[in-house]
Amino acid sequence: MPPTDPDISSMQELEALAGLLEHRVRLAICVLLSKHEMMSFSRLKQVLDEKDGSIGTHLRKLEDAGYLTIEKTFRDRRPVTWYQLTDEGRRRLKDHVSNLMRLIERSG
Repeated sequence: MPPTDPDISSMQELEALAGLLEHRVRLAICVLLSKHEMMSFSRLKQVLDEKDGSIGTHLRKLEDAGYLTIEKTFRDRRPVTWYQLTDEGRRRLKDHVSNLMRLIERSG
């Protein structure tokens, strides 16, 4: 039997996936922030079990892309950095998850 052409719509959905959210840590950050109004750097680091440098790099990439906003405050005279998902970040996360769901449905 000759090979079949790939499903064109599936290929388009693969291309439509937000490259920034393909990394599990960045996706997890966005999912967590979609469920919580704000989270601190230390809480995200703790929940995701990541090192400072790693989580910082992922947060910076999301911030640079406009997915996150940050707010710096002080608690007991110590600096605390808070992260919040922007409207753009919510939209991109929703689109990414929708595209993943369509791909999964087509594969079954």
